[in-house]
Amino acid sequence: MRALRRSARALVVLGVLATVALVAWGSLRGRPQDLPWTPLDLSQPIGAFTGRKLTALGEDFGACRALLDRAGVRYTALPPRDGGGQCGYDDAVRFTDGGARRISYAPAALGVACPVAAALAKWEWDVVQPAAERYLGSRVATIEHFGSYSCRRIYGRDAGNWSEHATADAVDIAGFRLADGRRVTVVRDWSGDGDARARRQAAFLRAVRDGACELFATVLSPDYNAAHRDHFHLDQASRGAMGWRACR
Repeated sequence: MRALRRSARALVVLGVLATVALVAWGSLRGRPQDLPWTPLDLSQPIGAFTGRKLTALGEDFGACRALLDRAGVRYTALPPRDGGGQCGYDDAVRFTDGGARRISYAPAALGVACPVAAALAKWEWDVVQPAAERYLGSRVATIEHFGSYSCRRIYGRDAGNWSEHATADAVDIAGFRLADGRRVTVVRDWSGDGDARARRQAAFLRAVRDGACELFATVLSPDYNAAHRDHFHLDQASRGAMGWRACR
């Protein structure tokens, strides 16, 4: 027991030292996005605390909408929805065309909780479009999805934890349509089996998955399990200020 207590104290000390080092590093580099207490600004590059700040927007719908407004994202605030029990939302928005967000969604009129919308916008600008140009030589015109709000438990079970979809705090991304007409889907192109083109498409999918991990509390892909063989699950589950984050 004494050894365990010593180990626990050592981990706490290491954590404090790591935080101090991170703060000093962020200050010296002039990168406010790397500091936990600076306001979130979607125009800034992705930083060490961007993902946690995005998730924290679930506590303040007004602040989240103001953030979208400042970033030029066009949307409509959706009326609160009471789905009964653990289902429903009071902070959802629906993307509209135009503004700073250039990618459309199919099916159209995607409605998600505001923190998910903010993360999707940042994902588009800083992750999806750069990766598409790098690996595919074209920009993304449309993101295909399987939806957001669904009043159900995880995996649709009769018991157990409720899904983040039950509060519109999640979205399932299935594929991407490029400006040049090509289509890249998770179910068909994740493996990368085949020629150089197939490998580039798989590299693109992994790049956008990995980039999403910096912006969402949970990112699940075909690497996680067979249930996600055809989509990326992205959510903003609230797990506290320093809560664990999942990326698979």
